[in-house]
Amino acid sequence: MAGNGFRFPKMDFPADVEELRHDVRGFLRAERANGGFTPIADCWGSGLSTEFSRKLGQRGYLAVTWPKQYGGQEKTMLHRYVITEELVSAGAPVAAHWVADRQSGPLILRYGTEEQKQSILPRIAGGECYFAIGMSEPGSGSDLASVRTSAKKVDGGWVINGAKIWSSNAHICHYMIALVRTSPIVDGQKHKGLSQFLVDLSTPGITIRGIKNIANESHFNETLFQDVFVPDDTMLGNEGDGWKQVTSELAIERAGPERFLSTTIILEEAVRAMQDTADDRIKLAFGQLVARLRTLRRMSLGVSALLQEGSSPETEAALVKEVGTRFEREIIEGVRSVAPSAPKTQGMSAYHATLREGILHIPSSTIRGGTNEVLKGIVARQLGLR
Repeated sequence: MAGNGFRFPKMDFPADVEELRHDVRGFLRAERANGGFTPIADCWGSGLSTEFSRKLGQRGYLAVTWPKQYGGQEKTMLHRYVITEELVSAGAPVAAHWVADRQSGPLILRYGTEEQKQSILPRIAGGECYFAIGMSEPGSGSDLASVRTSAKKVDGGWVINGAKIWSSNAHICHYMIALVRTSPIVDGQKHKGLSQFLVDLSTPGITIRGIKNIANESHFNETLFQDVFVPDDTMLGNEGDGWKQVTSELAIERAGPERFLSTTIILEEAVRAMQDTADDRIKLAFGQLVARLRTLRRMSLGVSALLQEGSSPETEAALVKEVGTRFEREIIEGVRSVAPSAPKTQGMSAYHATLREGILHIPSSTIRGGTNEVLKGIVARQLGLR
């Protein structure tokens, strides 16, 4: 990053990456045709299918950048990008493995012990091991450094007490990487004294409670820890390095194509439904949305390039996430402005069904992964505006 600006390096897709895209697209076309899945908006947050996740693992579509010794394919970030792009734009049900493949696995790969890597990573690569995010807490808002969940040292391990909230799909997950306080705050330095633990969610003392959304679904959860004992070897990385580790995790979490593609299935189905009847006004509205989509894609690819370089583009990622999640809502609004409808539960077309899912699920997209207000603050600091 130069000065107080942003850097989004250009990335071109080599021939083998485009071949992979063709392969993934063909697989998805066949799966949809044979009833393997029905497209939905917000598929990476709400589309749960453990069977589909295992199919992806069997085809080598998960953990593609990881070393082969841990079940990976040793491919580039571009290979992973096109897989992500195709899965999300198709509305495929990928929520079960999403966090594990996107961020928990890479975090273990970077900071975990050899035993942790050997035990967990091949199962993630196979689409059979799922992770929840253990960052946000009740009463903390987006001030991540203010976490109050604590871990106290005891013989042979640590005892965790506290609560995590907005734990997406924790009710079906095997593990959570939890950010907790292992040392008290000294002189107001909240970012110090934090550590991460790799917590088995079947451990006694853990309670997971669903939080219903407006779709009457419990996608989010509250995870409670009451005197939960975790062995010493479950600490991820070094004691006190939690803040450094969690910020690198957030850079991975915030800038992928899922942050702006969650509702493109709605746009695609709308175009398909109106391709023979669209007038100039509708074509202009759709064209404007596609033009903005291409710009966001270029920025997101730039973050992938920075990650490929080994950089930690937290600020660029925050910018993509903030602009991208607003755009997801604007797709819904833009489509409805030219093709208003009142989706019904009976006999819905693919367009109406995806629109309905988007209306119910997308309001949370500007909150998860960091609220847009906080992300704007991160960007403003980089620009020297605060």
